[in-house]
Amino acid sequence: MLITFFSGSYPANDVRFLLKPLKMQDTPVHVKEALIQSGAQHYSELLTHESLPSPEYLQLFHQAMALNQQRMAEDLLRLTKQIVATRTQGITLVSLARAGTPIGVLLKHILARYYTIEAPHYSISILRDVGLDKNALRYLVQNHHPGSLVFVDGWTGKGVIARQLAESLRTFAAETGIFVPAELYVLTDLSGSAAVAASADDYLIPSCILNATVSGLISRTVIDKKNLASTDFHGCVYYQGYKPQDLSQYFINTLLTVINKLSTDPVKPYDSELDKQSRQTISEQFLKQITQRYNVSHHNYIKPGIGEATRVLLRRKAKLLLLRESDNNATQHLRWLAQAKSIPIDILSDLPYQAAALIQEV
Repeated sequence: MLITFFSGSYPANDVRFLLKPLKMQDTPVHVKEALIQSGAQHYSELLTHESLPSPEYLQLFHQAMALNQQRMAEDLLRLTKQIVATRTQGITLVSLARAGTPIGVLLKHILARYYTIEAPHYSISILRDVGLDKNALRYLVQNHHPGSLVFVDGWTGKGVIARQLAESLRTFAAETGIFVPAELYVLTDLSGSAAVAASADDYLIPSCILNATVSGLISRTVIDKKNLASTDFHGCVYYQGYKPQDLSQYFINTLLTVINKLSTDPVKPYDSELDKQSRQTISEQFLKQITQRYNVSHHNYIKPGIGEATRVLLRRKAKLLLLRESDNNATQHLRWLAQAKSIPIDILSDLPYQAAALIQEV
């Protein structure tokens, strides 16, 4: 198979997307929800065209950068240190497109700058109910030691992607005899499901506020059966027309500037093992309580944490935004989105996360 790499709007040596750029039909949000929830189509087969953020919303992104870039820089250094400590077979960064992509790019730069490790970085698709892109995974293990693969994402919500990753790699090992460590590395692990995390706090990771314009101008990943052959990687839309508004490189450069001012050994590593069981318990109790309180038919419709709540308000039909506090800086963009889309807000002081969102059941 002839592989044509593309890097979106990133420099070619920062990332190789193991994705196939496609033209996709636009599916309006209300139509998408009806098709997904009726079971007529899987969410991975549908894409709503992304609009550019408004100037007011962009201002909230820049505020989030000012407030949280130091915290994120420290967590990136902490996570890099843990990657180096846990990978003796070399390091191949594999970010999960697309929230993981900016994280992977930054980790690649930190590894080169502070550890003189030139780690290749790929970004691949993983989809709930579908799993990891098998063609991308085959490509990776053919070209790199399976034990060197480091799967990277921004955060965990309910732990669905961490479990999907583990299931995909179990199946892959059974089919091929090739064992790849089923370990997810994240900046913050709300659900206690990541193998390695820099934190467990629900804080605002600034890149979660935007879509394609902070992730190399690519859409979330899709499977379009009409346009993808069985040997193709999963697909994506490349929003090349948004290049004048692209903030992907600005985001990387800004964080690297902050990182350069920090010590290379910021603070003691976060002991995710110590906290993992309690995080899992909190997650399970939260899902149970919200299911009962709001009469939610499936956990798929509950999205805990700032990052997941933001995705719902940007891409899905939201029923309700839940906040722990009415005026926290970390949730300002969520309140703006809720107001813009007439989504009601409930304040729950006992919420274990800063925010959560419920998807409207149609």
